[in-house]
Amino acid sequence: MTTRPVLIDRHPGRSSQTIGVARALGTDPDLIHEPSVGVVGTKGDSQCYLGVMAKVEAIHAELKGRVGAGQGQLKLRLVQPEYTIATSDGIRNGTREMRYSLIGREVTNDALCEHLSATGLAGTIAVVACDKPPVGTLSALLEHNLPSIIMSDGPIHPGKDPNTGEALDIVSAYQVAGNPDAAFRQHIACHACPGIGSCGGMFTYNTMQTFIGVVGMQPLHMVAPPSDDPRRVRDFPKELVDLLANLIAKDLRPRDIVVRDSLRNAVIVAMAIGGSTNVTLHAPEIARAAGYGDFWKDVMTPEEFNYLSQHVVPVLTDARPYGKYSMVDIDEVGGVQAIVRELLDAGLLNGEVLTCTGETLAAQVKRLKTRAVDGTVIHPVDKPYKPTGGLRVLGGNLSPDFSAILKLAGVEGGLENNVFRGRARVFEGEQALLDALDRTPDTFQNHDMVIVRYEGPTGAPGMPEMLDPTSRITTLCRERNIVVALMTDARFSGGSVGLVIGHVGPEAAVGGPIALIEEGDEIVVDLNTNELTCTALTDKATAAKRKAAWDKVVAGNGGIHPNCGAADTRLLHRARTSAVPATRGGGLHPNREVWVREPRQAERSAFVLRNRHRPQANKTF
Repeated sequence: MTTRPVLIDRHPGRSSQTIGVARALGTDPDLIHEPSVGVVGTKGDSQCYLGVMAKVEAIHAELKGRVGAGQGQLKLRLVQPEYTIATSDGIRNGTREMRYSLIGREVTNDALCEHLSATGLAGTIAVVACDKPPVGTLSALLEHNLPSIIMSDGPIHPGKDPNTGEALDIVSAYQVAGNPDAAFRQHIACHACPGIGSCGGMFTYNTMQTFIGVVGMQPLHMVAPPSDDPRRVRDFPKELVDLLANLIAKDLRPRDIVVRDSLRNAVIVAMAIGGSTNVTLHAPEIARAAGYGDFWKDVMTPEEFNYLSQHVVPVLTDARPYGKYSMVDIDEVGGVQAIVRELLDAGLLNGEVLTCTGETLAAQVKRLKTRAVDGTVIHPVDKPYKPTGGLRVLGGNLSPDFSAILKLAGVEGGLENNVFRGRARVFEGEQALLDALDRTPDTFQNHDMVIVRYEGPTGAPGMPEMLDPTSRITTLCRERNIVVALMTDARFSGGSVGLVIGHVGPEAAVGGPIALIEEGDEIVVDLNTNELTCTALTDKATAAKRKAAWDKVVAGNGGIHPNCGAADTRLLHRARTSAVPATRGGGLHPNREVWVREPRQAERSAFVLRNRHRPQANKTF
């Protein structure tokens, strides 16, 4: 790419404030005409972000001590730390404010584009928290494409119920929302999230931090330690500055690191950790920022994704929400690097891709003296925690573009010979479902398929998560020993479990098939064929009649369906008019045309993915 650092020239007007900044920061004003470096962090109203500032300040202090004109110093201009803004998924789930969550990924990218481009940073260290801002940060760094490196702020420790000793987390609190005992609900809320840090289970935050580490933009050993681990302010700042100096010296840039095979590596690890469905929303956005306009064509086809998850890549981790342990436990038994080592040894990852340490992925794992998996928290490939990968994308007449995603690792029942047949219960928006769960929970029956629609990128707008209703349904199903499935054109928290299918598209707001489902329709989820089907819509005449009726309603309402949410702020209006489908990342692009800065070809390497423990399952795509 053609990105170049922006240098402050010797114009007295432009130099004056730069000299003032240098004096205020305590750095040498003679360095103001050198390339700039700095630290950025993500902030917001959440426990997730409370530890970010301390890490940013520690890294800034380390940089300040290293820049200078003397022997062995970094001859660079230091800029003051900057922060982006995002909302809290944990606090906003189940409310209309949750529509700003995914939009926050775009706002983070925009804010950093402003800072990186206008300030012209030649080197950047980013401290990230929660789950959408890290993706926005990585996308901005990839588009800027000058030396940079990311560090996770770190996960929160699990809570503990003092009465029972049971481990708790934020999902525990959402799952008791339907409990009639207000004192018990408050008791769980008070003990679920102690301390600081982002969600500790294998939810979206840790899925994406693992992704960022494996894709090469974060040192592997910095992913799993908790937010309050002293290494994050004592040891890691020096390591990060050393690594950034090396990246600058070698001119090793993000797009040298994030290539087709590193993206494939990261997706495979996401399968192996039973990761969040949001990875299929964020991976296309990261690929786009790396120069690959269509993830599902350039990096991995839906057919290959499903084959790998079904036959080749097992789940290795016994982790929340589908298992027992947290990311803090994973750190204690060897960290993310132990998972990577196990997958490398099995032949499932390309170890020759570059990383931000300047080494290949395999060399980084070796240098870290990575231990073997423990067999309890992290299982070996030949004796996995679950035999099949955690994610599956679905086609069929409700998802003709293979946009629908199921977190198979979280399914707790309801599949007979890998098939679920249910009766549609249609809800026009999340709030209608929450009202039903509050007022008439007994009306939900075994093998209901709950449909929540008009909550997609355009319809909501903003594509909110559904942690609140899915958690209540999970509890309801466990208490009554029934199976209630849910499908939506919105998305899920990484903490959701059950037979839940998100990203169904085309979404209802644009007239996708999900808009044509009627109460009582048979819905079939077939994991043998990976299809999501409404039986009634297999009849072309029925589908055409329902679509004509839908079109008439839209035409009579000024071109938008009346069940869509109100786009009554600048950001929501932007989402309503520019959001692209989930298969393309769900981002905001003018005219819904996905924008790629300097597109490039997805070059294939000589690496052939093989699971040496399952030679019969290996297949070339």
